[in-house]
Amino acid sequence: MQETLVKGLKSVNQLKDQSALQAWLFSILANCLRDHYRRQHPAADIEEIMELPAHDASPEERHAESELVGRVRHAVAMLPMGQRQVITLVDLEELSYSQTAEALGIPIGTVMSRLCRARQALREHLHETAASLHVLNPKLRSIE
Repeated sequence: MQETLVKGLKSVNQLKDQSALQAWLFSILANCLRDHYRRQHPAADIEEIMELPAHDASPEERHAESELVGRVRHAVAMLPMGQRQVITLVDLEELSYSQTAEALGIPIGTVMSRLCRARQALREHLHETAASLHVLNPKLRSIE
């Protein structure tokens, strides 16, 4: 983030439309991230996902919630980098498709197709995970 802000402040005169500031900064951030991973040659790129808001819940509910967050993070981490970037910007950062396309330097159609594929992959992975959990940990019935 710091590198993004430094680069943004140094090149603020290149920003043509003030209303596109957020998308412009996200494109700088995406380029910084890409440069960082090119330098590091990582095996996997796992982006942080915002935590679910905390509320007054029982320990069992908090545990179940943290397991769900872990499963979603794992599912997102399994997505290809392009799909992870798009789903993060659209669903978590709430950028529009056009802002996301501008930030990543890709056509809006590519944003839509990557988002569709990412959501489908997440849906399938989380459905498989839920099904395997029910097989491994079946619910107990009470006998009255």
